[in-house]
Amino acid sequence: MSKKILVTGADGFIGSHLVEQLISDGYKVKAFVYYNSFNSWGWLDSLPKDILSQIEIFAGDIRDPNGVRTAMKDCSIVYHLAALIAIPFSYHSPDSYIDTNVKGTLNIVQAAKDLGIERVLVTSTSEVYGTAQYIPIDENHPRQPQSPYSASKIGADSIADSFYRSFELPLTIVRPFNTYGPRQSARAVIPTIITQLLNGMEEIMLGDLAPTRDLLYVKDTVKGFVEIAKAASLIGHDCNIATQSEISVGDLANELIRQINPNARIIIDKQRLRPQNSEVFRLYGSNEKILKHTNWKSEFSFSEGLAETIQWFRDPNILKNYKANIYNI
Repeated sequence: MSKKILVTGADGFIGSHLVEQLISDGYKVKAFVYYNSFNSWGWLDSLPKDILSQIEIFAGDIRDPNGVRTAMKDCSIVYHLAALIAIPFSYHSPDSYIDTNVKGTLNIVQAAKDLGIERVLVTSTSEVYGTAQYIPIDENHPRQPQSPYSASKIGADSIADSFYRSFELPLTIVRPFNTYGPRQSARAVIPTIITQLLNGMEEIMLGDLAPTRDLLYVKDTVKGFVEIAKAASLIGHDCNIATQSEISVGDLANELIRQINPNARIIIDKQRLRPQNSEVFRLYGSNEKILKHTNWKSEFSFSEGLAETIQWFRDPNILKNYKANIYNI
């Protein structure tokens, strides 16, 4: 625990929770946040002062190899989470996804090779699998680039894998399924539904209700990252973090409506529909590999995770920051 850990994307949803977990576990943490003129550290700004005071902040841009190398110089372990993740935005700005997701990952693994970093965890996404060809989806499932976002993550995974094969870089590709919880952005389905309901809207605007997702509470996700980093047997592998269960968007929406405002009804908003060949209709992940190689297990039931998430969004100071009446791509 005397080793210093770098977390890229530390200002984001999963990254901020991972930083918090690592500090709680007693690690020294350097948080790589996206440089901006507002001096905002994203969700890290919301952490208690006693936690924030223990974090070393590095402001930079994952697309800049010089800044990445500088940030990594005194670190032993790197968790690389920085990425562009919104699928609809990737339809009209794919260049930015290649620059951030592919080149950003290249910057990480190149610096890690040159600096002799002890362990690198590169964050992937279940979207690389596309619609399930079989279930549960294990790590051998074919990759299907059904959006420019997923294509960029497949590219990033391939770059990372090539550095293990070419240079024996000690890395693991971590592939969480659909993570949800406090601090998630409005572009994701659960915050979209909750914020509309809590703002008193009785017509809940959604896209396709048929797709299913394997929903993973964020505290379970970050514990998966921590446990995977401890497993030397996973070096050179990719590894899912999943609950091995699924729920449809429609059933999810109806459950949230039941809990928050039973008078609400669902309206299909055409602008929220993905192109037919781009929609991922089924994600149902296998967790056999992570259970075999680590001490990880899912600690939060779906009802427990959902209850904590709803409670967090009920805070008026949080809810006001989510523009529930606007489609956030």
